[in-house]
Amino acid sequence: MKTLIAAYSGVLRGERQAEADRSQRSHGGPALSREGSGRWGTGSSILSALQDLFSVTWLNRSKVEKQLQVISVLQWVLSFLVMGVACSAFLMYIFCTDCWLIAVLYFTWLVFDWNTPKKGGRRSQWVRNWAVWRYFRDYFPIQLVKTHNLLTTRNYIFGYHPHGIMGLGAFCNFSTEATEVSKKFPGIRPYLATLAGNFRLPVLREYLMSGGICPVNRDTIDYLLSKNGSGNAIIIVVGGAAESLSSMPGKNAVTLRNRKGFVKLALRHGADLVPMYSFGENEVYKQVIFEEGSWGRWVQKKFQKYIGFAPCIFHGRGLFSSDTWGLVPYSKPITTVVGEPITIPKLEHPTQQDIDLYHTMYMEALVKLFDKHKTKFGLLETEVLEVLNS
Repeated sequence: MKTLIAAYSGVLRGERQAEADRSQRSHGGPALSREGSGRWGTGSSILSALQDLFSVTWLNRSKVEKQLQVISVLQWVLSFLVMGVACSAFLMYIFCTDCWLIAVLYFTWLVFDWNTPKKGGRRSQWVRNWAVWRYFRDYFPIQLVKTHNLLTTRNYIFGYHPHGIMGLGAFCNFSTEATEVSKKFPGIRPYLATLAGNFRLPVLREYLMSGGICPVNRDTIDYLLSKNGSGNAIIIVVGGAAESLSSMPGKNAVTLRNRKGFVKLALRHGADLVPMYSFGENEVYKQVIFEEGSWGRWVQKKFQKYIGFAPCIFHGRGLFSSDTWGLVPYSKPITTVVGEPITIPKLEHPTQQDIDLYHTMYMEALVKLFDKHKTKFGLLETEVLEVLNS
């Protein structure tokens, strides 16, 4: 702004000088100086000042946009890691204050509302369309690629691969409208399935349900696929906690070979299976990988067995600098490719042979999807997708 004012003042001085020159000539005198002819020069200087001003404004706006993107990602990471515990502790604290009635009312309502997550929760289009999710998307950026249409007369089970550390692509693509999943798959209602334990934590459960997230258990999936009409798509991160333990940049591996429960559910309800691969999901965090047989891996497996998740030692970048360590993921592109649906018959009592058949078809379809798109998203033609047992 100072530059602009200075340039504008220069224009005024130039115009006054030119007027004085014209007056001098009218009285037969010589021009006072060459500055009078500098009128056009000062005009170009104001143009230059405007360009400088807009350049600075654009740079500042770009910097603000980047910071908003970082903050939007960090708030979700903190919500994922500590929101449930923090809200539980806060409500327990309220019990010990004069505001104890608020906590009592919430927990009373919680008892009556306990089974809501099992019935699909309370999806909020307002929450799913928050501007914060667009900043979240643009930070990486995250993209959803559709390869085939889906019929609204069918139900679906989407298999999301790989898990990564937090399944960032799964959340952004299917629990928000940032990548326009409802426009790309009109008439399809996505439900991202996650650990049932999250829905026992106050406030966090409300936050998750507002985005269309539901518990990954048999009761919930049975309800959505049999009593919620058609056009439902349940997104299951098939590899789960075991797959997160092997997540690291440069590695393309899925824990799938012995994971057949989702195929059995699909057969019991006649829900079509849809393979997905999220290129870049493993690139956004760096993790300390413990070798099999080490004390660290033993602790992780015990947590996985008894609690349902595996504690990972990982890091991303810092809040203010990409050169420091922190909880903010690295800004690496994540592209989720949704494959062709596999038509599944409805078998109330599928045999193990039936399950093995369609599980093999699913694995082959996933590998084919990976091979078809890998070079489009930065991988070499020689890259191979590993399908692991556990």
